[in-house]
Amino acid sequence: MNRQRLDQALKGAPILFLLLWASGFVFAAMALAHTDPLTLLALRYFLVVAALLPLLLILRPELPRSPAEWLHVSVVGACIQVFFFGGVYMALEHGLSAGAVALIASLHPIVVGLLAAPLVGERVNLQGWLGLALGLVGAVIVITSRMEVGATSLISIAFAVCALLAMTSATLYEKRFGVAQHPVTANIIQCGLGFAVMMPAAWLLEPLRVAWTGEFLIALGYLVICNSLIAVTLLLAMVRRGLVSRVSALFFLVPPLSALLAWLLLAEVMPAAAWGGIVLAAIGVALISEPGQQARRALVGRFWPG
Repeated sequence: MNRQRLDQALKGAPILFLLLWASGFVFAAMALAHTDPLTLLALRYFLVVAALLPLLLILRPELPRSPAEWLHVSVVGACIQVFFFGGVYMALEHGLSAGAVALIASLHPIVVGLLAAPLVGERVNLQGWLGLALGLVGAVIVITSRMEVGATSLISIAFAVCALLAMTSATLYEKRFGVAQHPVTANIIQCGLGFAVMMPAAWLLEPLRVAWTGEFLIALGYLVICNSLIAVTLLLAMVRRGLVSRVSALFFLVPPLSALLAWLLLAEVMPAAAWGGIVLAAIGVALISEPGQQARRALVGRFWPG
């Protein structure tokens, strides 16, 4: 019963994941108005672990069974919790808009596509390369148009690219070395690792200031509950149930949704050229993700079976 009902329940998971993941960029920008990035991450990870520890004691899920399994879970955790979210938050802190950060960080299927041929010997057809090219052109348009209207710096873009590479590394590493873990176990290990890295870094590099306003509490609560606990758990569940190919296609819809939410909630300026770039990126995704195409197999079929 359980597997069939879970598979049925997960049919709507990609859409829910998209909404929660895209909103996370906006709520992170809201929270950073009241604290510093490393402090925010340390606080976020502490609260995630604190929320999951009672479940660990109640459910008693299986822990990694060997040092190798502990290593693999930790490496993926470091890529996502330290370098991905760290890069995202530092990019926001240094002036890159939530919409632009979401766009850059959501380009990892393109990087996977570029790596597919040398790593697994799969070729991307003409339609696939056209989609990749449109996605990259769209990204460049959004970034450059944002530099004209905002206080965007090269270092903020560098942090966002770091986040992109970290998510790509986590994806490829998880596919090659990852072993299925209970979501509670995986989240505690990975967020615990994130806290162990971010708390000392925040202590050394930041004043540990936090303005406990209502807006900050709402943003922090969203990041802990919706972004860390629900969205990451959904992602793990979709990986195990073979729905990740659908998620990979949706990832490129994160930037326009994040930009729209940032425009509504944060009053971020998104010039017409930026919206045009987002449209190009979306068209590129449509080309890449068309069912039955070699491009889709090269991008997700090898790494993200579904």
